[in-house]
Amino acid sequence: MRILLSNDDGYFAPGLTCLTQALSSMADVTVVAPERDRSGASNSLTLDRPLILRKAPSGYYYVNGTPTDCVHLAVTGMMPEMPDMVISGINHGANMGDDTVYSGTVAAATEGFLLGVPSLAVSLAGKSASNFETAARVVCDIVARCLRDPFPQPILLNINVPDVPYEALQGTAITRLGKRHKAEPVVKTVNPRGETVYWVGAAGAAQDAGIGTDFHAVAQNQVSITPLQIDLTQYAQIEGLNSWLHA
Repeated sequence: MRILLSNDDGYFAPGLTCLTQALSSMADVTVVAPERDRSGASNSLTLDRPLILRKAPSGYYYVNGTPTDCVHLAVTGMMPEMPDMVISGINHGANMGDDTVYSGTVAAATEGFLLGVPSLAVSLAGKSASNFETAARVVCDIVARCLRDPFPQPILLNINVPDVPYEALQGTAITRLGKRHKAEPVVKTVNPRGETVYWVGAAGAAQDAGIGTDFHAVAQNQVSITPLQIDLTQYAQIEGLNSWLHA
């Protein structure tokens, strides 16, 4: 099995190293990740300058671009054969609810999916980052299951693993995305040159975190697996919008 690994925390991130080591015994793993932290890069492609692919002493490849760039470059120009799976992570911190819109972790997996490859986005849902091994083991379990029973078609899964020891997990739940309250206001400050600068505020707390959501599952120490789709069409508004337009 050929697996392409990427992330948005950068090629030096401990979560990426942990996952690479865990998967290397069961698959042919290629790592192509950003040269620096690109958290929040979403699905952006670099179109205004060339990309450079370099190889680190670790054997990982890194790119001076976004997570999406990394997967796109690897699948369409670098790898001699299509990977059987794209995995993005392990991200330091959750990617649940509205986070998925901004997440570079989810974006890297999304690019794999758009290119026709089954793809996973994997995040360790906690601030301490104490249990990357738990998330790596969960991923290995999923990959082993795929080897026995492959997905019938390309699939995009957003996986959030509680930051607890593997033995403390309370199973796995197939979930939908929850929703956060709106983000905190930007933080305004002054830099040493006397210029006013702004930092994006923290994400809001969970608003829709009921049973069946990714937030609820993780709070119960369950692994959350949410199948994602790319079609952004709001079908429920098509008929009403047609009536409004032609009234």
